[in-house]
Formats: sequence, C-alpha cells, structure tokens
Amino acid sequence: MPVPGQFLEFALQCGALTFGDFTTRSGRRTPYFFDAGRFDRGSTLGRLARFYAQTLADARAQGRARFDMLFGPAYKGIALASSTAVALAGLDLDVAFAYNRKERKDHGEGGELIGAPLLGRVMIVDDVITDGAAKREAVELIRAHGAEPAGVVIMLDRMERTGAEGALSRLSAVQAFEQASGVPVIPIARLDDLVGLLRSDSAAAAPARVHLPAILAYRERYGA
Repeated sequence: MPVPGQFLEFALQCGALTFGDFTTRSGRRTPYFFDAGRFDRGSTLGRLARFYAQTLADARAQGRARFDMLFGPAYKGIALASSTAVALAGLDLDVAFAYNRKERKDHGEGGELIGAPLLGRVMIVDDVITDGAAKREAVELIRAHGAEPAGVVIMLDRMERTGAEGALSRLSAVQAFEQASGVPVIPIARLDDLVGLLRSDSAAAAPARVHLPAILAYRERYGA
C-alpha cells in the first residue's frame, strides 16, 4: 500500500482519524475529524515521524522538494520537526533543524530561535493548514533570516474550500497558502487518499466504510 494509505490506516488505529458528525471551529459540520494530538506516545510519534521522513524523501527523489534543513513552528511543529530529523537520519539524510519560541527570550541564549541557524532551503514541518496564518509567519521568519522556505510538509490536506455557506472561497486553505506565499505544500495524505482507502479492501478501514457516502457528499459540497 502507498505511504498515504499506510498513514491513514495508522491514524485510524491511533484514533487520530475518526468518523461521525462533528462541528469544526468554523461551525461547519463534517463527517470526519482529524486530531493530530492523538499521536501522543513515543511509539506513535516515532512512527509518525517516519511517515514525514518517507514523504519528504520520496518528494526529494521525485524532484518536488529540495531542502537543507527543517523548521518546526511553535508549538506542535517543535516535536514534529525534531522527530522527523531523527527519522530522516535513519534514511541516511542527516539534516539540521530549528524551531522558534512564541515569545523572544531576552536572557540566557536569548533570541526567538533554538537549534541550527536558518540557512539555505528550509522545509517547514507542521500538522495541518487551517487558515495558513501560522505557516505564513514561519515563511516570513525564515526569509527574515536570509534563508529560503522550501515547502511545508503536513499530515493531511482536507482539500476543501473555506468560508461560510453561500460565500465559499474558490481555493482550499492549502491552495490559498501556496498562491499567496509561493511555497509548495507536501501532505502525507489528502482527502482523495482517504476516499481511496475507504473504497479499498483495507481491513483497518472496514468499520469506517459506512461513512463513505457522507464523505463523498461532503467532498462534492465543499471540495476545492
């Protein structure tokens, strides 16, 4: 099974991917919910990092990602970038990493960055893109240090348009971020991969297959 399907099966097993009737922060009702906070054990974080690393290694081999180091935006990105650097080293790709503080420190080592200096092409590692604000801040920070943002790698691209009913945007949050920043987004999996998994003979996805019609209807209504 390709990496996206393997990752989604893993997310199901961890309870990070669930199905039902949920309401998002924006008030939109959705038939599935993705909670990255459920990767909350050493074993699951380690495996998650290997999915990030493999996704980046594959994108690099295909010429879709050239990067010299990783950057994790505070707070979720800190653990993700550092663990992904460890996993990449296991693939014989040893890269530096850095992360930022929410507030600049004016004592001790000081500054807003921890880890390696931001140099060359910097890959941002984070969980998802909702409105893109945190990722835009990361892009600005990297550029302010004279480095170049190489891309953003995330867990899941929901591939849905944002905005209220009757005023839906033309682009998804990921597409809008890419258009505004000029920085590509590399997801481990997309909504289309989830649909494909539910249509497959995956034993892990079998209990969730009953939700496929609702997900297809949701994609038809909000898909970008």
